[in-house]
Amino acid sequence: MPGSSRFAVAVHILTLMALERPKPQTSDRLAESANTNPAVIRRLLGALSQAGLTHSRLGKGGGSTLARGPKKISLLEIYEAVEEPGLLGMPRTAPDRACPVGRHIEDSLTVIAERAEQAFLERLSEVNLKQVAKEIAAANAAAKSAA
Repeated sequence: MPGSSRFAVAVHILTLMALERPKPQTSDRLAESANTNPAVIRRLLGALSQAGLTHSRLGKGGGSTLARGPKKISLLEIYEAVEEPGLLGMPRTAPDRACPVGRHIEDSLTVIAERAEQAFLERLSEVNLKQVAKEIAAANAAAKSAA
């Protein structure tokens, strides 16, 4: 079962805001860019706003903007704003405790998952939104010059 796409979509829309700033971005524009429903974007924007990463303004000329500069927004903050903790899901039912594997598999997998998640979160903390936006801008420039 594939994981959630909330983090990827959140990074997508925040990167667009970073590249288009200071112009406010509407949920319709963000949804079009991410190829998803505006309601999905509005839910993400609510979580991102609650985490202090975006501001939204209603009415004509309104939309969403970054709450602070992209260099000051880490991917870890974005992840924590929109995702639930835990990279590895465990089965809903307990394994057979009479089985030599069933007795210990959950403990073994928990340790592995905790280490993997710690490494993942540490890496996210090392990357900021400005870096992502810079990579995207460079890719766009390279594509234009190749055309």
